[in-house]
Amino acid sequence: MNTPPSPSAAEPVDGSPVRLGALVPLTRPGWVEAGRHLLAGLDLAVREVNDAGGIGGRPLELLVRDTAADHERAAAAVDELAGLGVAAVVGEYHSVVARAAAARADVVGVPFLCSSAVLDALTEEPTEWVARLAPAQSRGWRIYADHLLASGRSRIAVATQPSVYWATGTRILREHLASRGGTVVELDTTALTPEALCDALVVHGATALLLLVGSPEPAVPIVRAVRGDRRLAELLIGAPAGQPEFAGWAEALGESGAGIPFLRYLPERLGPLGERVGKELGERLGEAPSFVAFEGWDTVTVLAAALRAHGTERAAVAGAWARVEAEGTRGPIRFSRTPGIGVWQWTWAPVQVVDRDPADPDRLRVLHVG
Repeated sequence: MNTPPSPSAAEPVDGSPVRLGALVPLTRPGWVEAGRHLLAGLDLAVREVNDAGGIGGRPLELLVRDTAADHERAAAAVDELAGLGVAAVVGEYHSVVARAAAARADVVGVPFLCSSAVLDALTEEPTEWVARLAPAQSRGWRIYADHLLASGRSRIAVATQPSVYWATGTRILREHLASRGGTVVELDTTALTPEALCDALVVHGATALLLLVGSPEPAVPIVRAVRGDRRLAELLIGAPAGQPEFAGWAEALGESGAGIPFLRYLPERLGPLGERVGKELGERLGEAPSFVAFEGWDTVTVLAAALRAHGTERAAVAGAWARVEAEGTRGPIRFSRTPGIGVWQWTWAPVQVVDRDPADPDRLRVLHVG
């Protein structure tokens, strides 16, 4: 349920900035690297919108709030930003945090365009206030499971931590693999040391271990333990949630962090727009931009298109999800209703399975395209 937009969301007449709230994990225990990339994409797109004349001559202004991967903090930030008169809220990387933000946005009647979170059930009930760019977890993780099977890996172990996101991922993998003759066993990292986890992998005869855990802890110690265990020399380590995407992974693990497939939401080749944006993002970040940075740029770009075409009043923005279309870095973006998903969804961002090349850990190899 939701309430009508507050008067603070009405169209101003004084040429003041169009305010956007941005939810970004910038401190621990949030995934800080992902937050930095997401914010770089959001910031760059805001600058480009303003350089092009803003929204009807009014500049965009980004009000950034650090969620630190805390769902209560995110919900409180939505309330605060709504009170500050934002036209919409954007961003967030962590699925559980984004779900809390989406629920609050629905209640207070403020549009929320989610950049990166993939949990299918982003809201408990269908809502008109929320849209999402990232592909649903069920889509990406099934593509990842297909890659495992194509690679001859069907006895899968998952190293897990308590979380609805990891639990949902485990269920998706188990259901998809079971229908194709595969098996999944769960190993609880809160009860097993990395060394005990290695013993369990041997006992179960696993052919792949998937890291459904946070990074750097406990993912990095687990990788080191498995790589150092001669009994597991043929075991594939995988990380569908994308832990190896960021430079900190390579810095922490070096060669040991290579050859670990993960999901990335980019096309095989970027077009001219993606190439141009990617170059500018790289200059801002001082390193190659992750897919998360592109998600940030695409978020502001498609929202700006909605604001220009339909106005900045909140109900008008939410009503634009069905009609807005924009050229993003990864292809044309438009939203639709998708069975099983209660928000407006871009169907679909491109999906790749990639890894860091063992011969050159700074280079990413595309292994599978969904």
